[in-house]
Amino acid sequence: MMEELTQISFSQLLLSGTFVHVAPFEVLQEMYGVNIQPNVVVLVSMDRYPDLAEEKPLEWKMKIGRRLVEELDTILPIPFLRIWIEEGVLALLLDFHEVNPQDRKRYVLLLAEMIQKTSDQNGIHVSIGIGNFYDDPISLIYSFEEAKKSMSGRFFQGNKLIFHTDMRKNMIESLMIPLTKEKSELLSIVRIGHTEGVVTQMKGIMNRVAEIYNYNEDVFKSEVIDLLMMMSRIVLEVGVSPVSILTNTANVIQDLYHMIRYDKFAMKVCHYAEWLTEQVEKIYIGDVSPTIKHAIRYMKENHQKEVSLDDIAHYCHLSRYHFSHLFKKEVGISVMDFFNKLRIDKSLFYLEKTEFPVHEIANQVGIYDSNYFSRLFKKYMKSSPTEYRHLMRKI
Repeated sequence: MMEELTQISFSQLLLSGTFVHVAPFEVLQEMYGVNIQPNVVVLVSMDRYPDLAEEKPLEWKMKIGRRLVEELDTILPIPFLRIWIEEGVLALLLDFHEVNPQDRKRYVLLLAEMIQKTSDQNGIHVSIGIGNFYDDPISLIYSFEEAKKSMSGRFFQGNKLIFHTDMRKNMIESLMIPLTKEKSELLSIVRIGHTEGVVTQMKGIMNRVAEIYNYNEDVFKSEVIDLLMMMSRIVLEVGVSPVSILTNTANVIQDLYHMIRYDKFAMKVCHYAEWLTEQVEKIYIGDVSPTIKHAIRYMKENHQKEVSLDDIAHYCHLSRYHFSHLFKKEVGISVMDFFNKLRIDKSLFYLEKTEFPVHEIANQVGIYDSNYFSRLFKKYMKSSPTEYRHLMRKI
């Protein structure tokens, strides 16, 4: 166990490039008792690991990881170090100095095929990413980054694949800005704390962004991460404390840039989008009973529909009178006042951040008579939608 921990620590220093701040490579070798000098990084990633590991106990994860490691220890014919860089993804630091430089690329591809074949026989299916060779230990970090980059072809699809950094073709990034309406709708429902709607909308946007940009991983990640940053700004504008929002957003974005699987990326994005929206929801709901919380979520789910007081009371299994009394007692305003204000709050985002005409904004909040929308808006905001828009543009 101590030998394994020593190798992990040594490997981490190499892959991060931070050993240059500790000691010269030769001194580091002597300190850690490691005799090899890796010159290429190969990533071995278990296919569909998030699905396989879901709800599995720690013992299962340790067992399957140990099984893969034992197979590699048995079959690899050249010196190597290993380190888990995330759940289900093992980095191999291989020493090819004894192999003719002209033969290294062919040899490492054969090794990758051998790893896959042996793993298949043991019921573990893997995909593999291969970096370039660097004889200078300081440059091994580049091989690591290339190995991760090479697997971008697997980010969206594919199992039991082998990728080399040279196989990755440069793609022309599209200059179009897609999904203006979809993004605006997402950000507007963040503003009213509509958690379930945000998650559904985010999933749809990620699917469409992937299609529009022809599954270009770099552009896809950039678009989605930009959207998360916009969501964070909306949450701050609503009045949520910036302390946890800024810190958590920075950490999440850093994690997302390093992920090499779409399913895990999408899961983290949705979880964080949900958490962000919950911070707004806490402001909206406050300390209310489960019944009232249930009612408010129903109103958010149906804010684009014609919903009556009777509909909401029926949904909560209460009489109209009892529900109205309970809601006003806990929230401080009537049910329909809250429902209408919810719609107006959503419209504020569109008026402040988009150029959509007023009648279209009215439709987006479930009011299909623009004159009625204007009257309702003036009741709550003391100005017309157009006046409000002009005022906000001057600020």
